[in-house]
Amino acid sequence: MKKICPSKKIMSKLGRTNAEFNLIQEGDKILVGLSGGKDSLTMIHAMAEQQRRAPFKFEFIAVTVGYGMGENFDSLSQHCKEYNIPHIVHDTKIYELAEEKIRKNSSFCSFFSRMRRGTLYGIAEKNGCNKLALGHHMDDAAESFFMNFIYNGQMRSLAPKYKAENGLVIIRPLIQMRERQLSAFVVDNNIDTIGDEACPAMRFDIKMPHARANMKGMLSRMEKEFPSLFTSMNAAFKNISVDSFFDKEKFNI
Repeated sequence: MKKICPSKKIMSKLGRTNAEFNLIQEGDKILVGLSGGKDSLTMIHAMAEQQRRAPFKFEFIAVTVGYGMGENFDSLSQHCKEYNIPHIVHDTKIYELAEEKIRKNSSFCSFFSRMRRGTLYGIAEKNGCNKLALGHHMDDAAESFFMNFIYNGQMRSLAPKYKAENGLVIIRPLIQMRERQLSAFVVDNNIDTIGDEACPAMRFDIKMPHARANMKGMLSRMEKEFPSLFTSMNAAFKNISVDSFFDKEKFNI
């Protein structure tokens, strides 16, 4: 059976992140959201390699959610088959529902994200999975932080691990990796990826989302001036001085 071994840097970072936050443990059965993009493709191969290396046993299955747009995931399924990665394609009517539920000129991203996440929760429960792995990386975490900071007035980002209301544990094994590492992995291994052509919003007459693109551009400019920016942000996310913020409750002394 064919296999792809991610770089030493990717596997080292995956191992340290896993040890630091106890993401994957003995006996876990993990559902991995597989969109076919560079992030999720890197994740399934990194987790497959971790299965071979880890001193504990765990299972995972890759799940691709179809929106009901006539998508063809045959090549993705074939890729998983070639590398002995269990894969499920789950078709939905999310696209049809979006046409009814979303107003014109509204942002579709949050709607599709919620619907996809809810679908994955249901598939995880049906297949006896206790965890759901998502492919967010450090660039995503930084962009989300500044989006919440600038647009929502919140100090909030993406947690490496948390428990959903239904008890399912959500993990982000790639959360301390850079996006460029994942891009390099698929390029170096000649892996075909699914890009924006699979985005449902592309098929609607809507204003395309700009907030994340703005944050990505801003962070790129900042990193040029401050090369250690993402290293510092990674450290800062673990070193939050709560007492220094404007929390009125702490003044009741």
